[in-house]
Amino acid sequence: MNAPMGLRERKKQRTRETISDTAITLFLEHGFDQVSVVDIAAVAEVSKPTLFKYFPTKEDLVVHRFADHQTVSSTVVAERPPGVSAIDALHQHFLDGLAARDPITGLNDDEHVLAFHHLVYSTPSLVARVSQYLAHAEEALAQALVDALDSDREITAALLAGQVIATERILASVNWQRIVAGRSADEVHPEAVADADHAYALLRQGLAGATAEK
Repeated sequence: MNAPMGLRERKKQRTRETISDTAITLFLEHGFDQVSVVDIAAVAEVSKPTLFKYFPTKEDLVVHRFADHQTVSSTVVAERPPGVSAIDALHQHFLDGLAARDPITGLNDDEHVLAFHHLVYSTPSLVARVSQYLAHAEEALAQALVDALDSDREITAALLAGQVIATERILASVNWQRIVAGRSADEVHPEAVADADHAYALLRQGLAGATAEK
């Protein structure tokens, strides 16, 4: 189990959350390009150097939330129960995310989540930063799959990792589009599950032709 955070760590976490929440609120109200880092620091009551200590770039003030997901898939593979294949573990994790209405799956109709999603994907520099996080997630998953797959070719793990990350991104995008069209997450859920099952079936077929899993 993780040790409880000390007072200093909790204070740093609160400062980080305050800065990020302030930035996102300002961006939603005025637009990403219309708000400066100086504006954010002033409202959050921190210095500009302090802000950059927590968030190296302006984009990170928003998309740092995606950083939390960079190692999720690789952890799912590495910590899967004995006898469970990597693909099955990833499939079940995505289904669990749909059931929990995890925003990363696109199946979330909370108005604040929808506003955040629109902010990110309507701002080119934020889209570019998200792409960097996805690339890191793909690299981490590929490394985990090297150990999970019974293959002496690292390209197999790299190709599968790329397909998994791309598949889940597309599934999430389709789910978002349905929600934005005015449907509820509960209404979309059965379709989202069916799409995920179909997508992972295709991934299994491709993998079966390339290697066997340990």
